Amino acid sequence: MSDIFSKRKRSAVMAAIRSRGNRSTEARLVAVFRTEGITGWRRGVLLQWKTARGNLPPFRVHPDFVFRARKLAVFVDGCFWHGCPIHGTAPKQHAAFWRKKIADNRTRDRLVTRRLRARGWRVLRLWEHELARKHARRLLARLHRALGGV
Repeated sequence: MSDIFSKRKRSAVMAAIRSRGNRSTEARLVAVFRTEGITGWRRGVLLQWKTARGNLPPFRVHPDFVFRARKLAVFVDGCFWHGCPIHGTAPKQHAAFWRKKIADNRTRDRLVTRRLRARGWRVLRLWEHELARKHARRLLARLHRALGGV
């Protein structure tokens, strides 16, 4: 079925829809932090470098959680949007569009990780499915390792 809006109008309609992010996933990780007594994290922190230092280009990024004192950025990647090898699905409608979209997301994730590490940050990427209760022990081990045994 073709779209009832022109490409320009569809773009304007979609731009007007404000995202709620991945609140439920982030809320689950906040609950883990609180039960485990993990402190020092912040949400919604913008990390940006306006001037290039050496050969590093300027860039901006919003990690899901930031531990500034430990220079640790935590991202919770959604299984669908970031192409989880275990739970990622391939939509049948507009398949080429979605393949490209998810591939672009993965490419951007690698670039962001590389740029943060080049600036001395450590990056922890968690899959959405890793926040399930059945993976709690593994998740806690990864968190404690990344935080240096907190």
